[in-house]
Amino acid sequence: MSLIQVATQLDYKLESAATFIFSIMPALNAYQTLQQENLILNPYVPYETFNYGPEGGRSIRVTAQPGLFSIDYAASFALQVNTSDPSQVAETPYAQLPAEVLPYLNPSRYCEADRIGRFAYKTFEGIPTGYTRVAAVVDWVYENIEYVPGTTNASSGASEVLLQRAGVCRDFAHLSISLCRALGIPARYVSAYAPGLEPPADFHGVFEAYLDGKWYFFDATRMAPTSSFVRISTARDAADASFATIVGKATMTRMQIEATNITPLSSPSESLAITTS
Repeated sequence: MSLIQVATQLDYKLESAATFIFSIMPALNAYQTLQQENLILNPYVPYETFNYGPEGGRSIRVTAQPGLFSIDYAASFALQVNTSDPSQVAETPYAQLPAEVLPYLNPSRYCEADRIGRFAYKTFEGIPTGYTRVAAVVDWVYENIEYVPGTTNASSGASEVLLQRAGVCRDFAHLSISLCRALGIPARYVSAYAPGLEPPADFHGVFEAYLDGKWYFFDATRMAPTSSFVRISTARDAADASFATIVGKATMTRMQIEATNITPLSSPSESLAITTS
């Protein structure tokens, strides 16, 4: 078990009244146990917290008036990570997939699995099924896609990333998800705090694949240890996992994200398969 500390500060300038939905609080589930948390709104206004998405996701809804507005969140979580021997993790036959997993096989806004099916089958043909095949997908994305900030935007999907061979963490995740889905492996997007993220960035976009009856974490960027990821949101892709959804005229003037594993020696070896369910 590890103790993870996270913190987020977001500052905005509002030209009009604006309603925000923030997804910055880590999810609450059997693997992420809240130790303490603190939320400061400046200026203070009433807010609502509610569950959002699977795996214990939580969000904040707040309406602020014109002027300056900031949200400052900090928390510590006990993180319980389970591991498996990768060589023993098989794929779940389609007929045995739970109904709630089936949507993660379909194309979605940023994960156009239907457009890259031929490429997926030709590239990964002959690779043993199971964890080994997903690991091969991750290896291919890591080796063939260059991490270059600014090369993609909010409209860029997996097929565009595949063509231009560059992107950022969410693009690595979207392409990996799309390739897995094209191969018949359920996969979904996870927004996370990532202690040890190098280079330091903002919220980290990674993914999970459903194998042998469980979800397993993967990160094609290899920028942070998967054993310390703290889940925020879980979705079909980043379209449903934004850290801030805004209705109104608001400009973000500052964003600061911090995540620290204060018990790193307790983290499992990264050679193991990290299961999240």
